[in-house]
Amino acid sequence: MPRYTAPTKDLQFVLHDVLKITESTIPGYDELEADFTSAILEEAGKLTSEVLAPLNAVGDKEGCRLENGIVYTPTGFKEAFEKVKEGGWTGLDMPEQYGGQNMPAVIGSAVGELFSSSNMAFTMYQGLTHGAASAILAHGTDAQKDKWLPNMVSCDWTGTMNLTEPHCGTDLGLMRTKAEPQDDGSFKITGQKIFISSGEHDMADNIIHLCLAKITDGPEGIKGVSLFIVPKFIVNDDGSLGERNGVAVGNIEEKMGIHGNSTCVMNYDGATGYLLGDEHKGMRAMFTMMNEARLGVGMQGLAQTEAAYQNALDYAKDRLQGRAVTGTENPDGPADPLIVHPDIRRSLMEQKSFAEGARAFILWGATMIDAAHRSDDKDADGLVSLLTPVIKGFLTDVGYDMTVKAQQVYGGHGYIEEWGMSQFTRDARIAMIYEGANGVQALDLVGRKLAQDGGKHVMAFFDLVKNFIKDNTGQDEAFDKDFLDPLKAASKDLQAAGMYFMQNGMSNPNHALSGSNDFMHMFGHVCLGLMWARMGKVASETLAAGTSDATFYETKLATGRFYMARQLPSTALHLTRIQSGADTVMALDAANF
Repeated sequence: MPRYTAPTKDLQFVLHDVLKITESTIPGYDELEADFTSAILEEAGKLTSEVLAPLNAVGDKEGCRLENGIVYTPTGFKEAFEKVKEGGWTGLDMPEQYGGQNMPAVIGSAVGELFSSSNMAFTMYQGLTHGAASAILAHGTDAQKDKWLPNMVSCDWTGTMNLTEPHCGTDLGLMRTKAEPQDDGSFKITGQKIFISSGEHDMADNIIHLCLAKITDGPEGIKGVSLFIVPKFIVNDDGSLGERNGVAVGNIEEKMGIHGNSTCVMNYDGATGYLLGDEHKGMRAMFTMMNEARLGVGMQGLAQTEAAYQNALDYAKDRLQGRAVTGTENPDGPADPLIVHPDIRRSLMEQKSFAEGARAFILWGATMIDAAHRSDDKDADGLVSLLTPVIKGFLTDVGYDMTVKAQQVYGGHGYIEEWGMSQFTRDARIAMIYEGANGVQALDLVGRKLAQDGGKHVMAFFDLVKNFIKDNTGQDEAFDKDFLDPLKAASKDLQAAGMYFMQNGMSNPNHALSGSNDFMHMFGHVCLGLMWARMGKVASETLAAGTSDATFYETKLATGRFYMARQLPSTALHLTRIQSGADTVMALDAANF
């Protein structure tokens, strides 16, 4: 069975050495001393490695089952959920007013990685609840917040998001679910939703569905969509649970992965719902949840990479196969371990350098969310909005690739279920699809985010990279060569791609959109390059100053050099593809495919 160990030391390095969170002016960051965050991460690491990780394979093998309208989760899930609730983990970064601990999002993100790495399907139950609670927090009335949030923050009640219908996914303007106004101010919701994660299960007393629907006689298309709170059980005025509402599970989807999560078809048959936010402004409210979910899904790409990499590394050190080409390294054994072979090293370094770079990227993004929410920093809000499709799309695309590489280290054993490696690949695959498929993320990045606020935020990103290079050039010749020069070249490639879109996209939008996926990946590489340059600077300075843990910082430098030399130059390939335009992409008539 695969194992998992929380990378608490690396998280502490990013939080305190790189991001220097206690030096930030963001409210609450001054309380995040290293001893405090270490205690949180160690406790989360213990829970995730000892309780959740052993259930990962159980959930994969057993899945969820539907019997007489009740969904039963895999063996051990319900008991583990109670332990998670008892520890207060579900409300770590939610307001104290509703039972949370009011910690910054950066700590919630650090802990969230550990939960998702150890058991992605399980963690989705609380993750979806957090997103639904965030939408109510942002758009609900005071009465709605008081009624729904305390039990959702504690996960006594869980939450979902209901968007997709059988005939519409991305194009939500086509939805048919209707909301009929009632005299008491509520609505009757009728329709069907599919692919609803955590839609029905046995781990909570109530399930609060956030459901998109069109109010009768409202505007056509997406402009007529509203968002509703639809509980599984009606909640009485005194807070007690009343009668069963008219929403029920119709089926559990048979899926490639995340078997431990109940992905449901939900049927609404005149269910009582309560408007969340303004009429016909449902997408605005839903996007609060969607954007949070997209950042969380980007983390899933990192999380599955980390878990798969840890096990591939163990196997590469233990499995004896062949001899090193430079001479025997295990003379007492019949063969040398796999890790002596350069191609295995290449694969492991790709996994390691991606995981550590992605971890820094996500935590940096979380600091922007904190700056936006806790300091009302509009620039930070704009920058994280720009980077959200990159975090979601790039990290899940590459994260899936990395789980495949980890599986490949095992050779034939990686294809055998006994070793458990296929689960990481199968689970990671959904992250590329849900919460907005990655092709849509790329289109959003190029079609909307680049031009947002007159291009202010993408220019701010380029300035950030340029200023980092300028401020650090000339201090260390090796650092310039290994980190700053590759970052400068990659950033120039990204700017050249943006210039190509400006010069050619207006005359033919296909020239921009056909290069959107390449641009998203190019942007992701530059972001990880920036993260590695920042980590490399810290490692270099720490080694120069002297440290009792030189091996850690030397390893960090070596890993960063690998990324800058072997991964970051792929921006040149992406640029060549982008500049080839749309002609070859659009050359065939549909009938000729």
